[in-house]
Amino acid sequence: MKICFYAGSFDPFTIGHLHVVRNASMIYDKVIVGIGTNEEKIRSFDKEKMKQAILETMIEENLTNVEVIVYEGYTVDIAKKLGVTHFIRGIRNGKDYEYEKKVANYNLEHSGIRTLYIGAEEYEKISSTYVRNLIEEKKEVDLYIPNPVKKLII
Repeated sequence: MKICFYAGSFDPFTIGHLHVVRNASMIYDKVIVGIGTNEEKIRSFDKEKMKQAILETMIEENLTNVEVIVYEGYTVDIAKKLGVTHFIRGIRNGKDYEYEKKVANYNLEHSGIRTLYIGAEEYEKISSTYVRNLIEEKKEVDLYIPNPVKKLII
């Protein structure tokens, strides 16, 4: 069974993230979306509530081979425990690629798990930071987040 792991803070989960999950779901038997902790970032939205919003998004999108988890600890350790065959990463631009390449090399060295990159395509300008900034400025975010996420954060 081919299982991929898409790890991130998903704070919040955007349509760019959904684009990555959609594409991965066509390639892999199972996609695990893992909401982790980034010590360098302060969360804006509760992880358990975001998990539920992402699950509701997967139901709306009829993505039946997607599981969503909340985890603590090192991503490579969780991935090995879950039997993951690949990591999935979304790439918006060259800067993303340079960063993700370093992480992928670390992951490969420490877990033996390779990374597949999925291009952002028309979603390249969307990021969680961008969406959080719009929310703080009380601007419209409907075009950037799935409906279940909108219900959670607005």
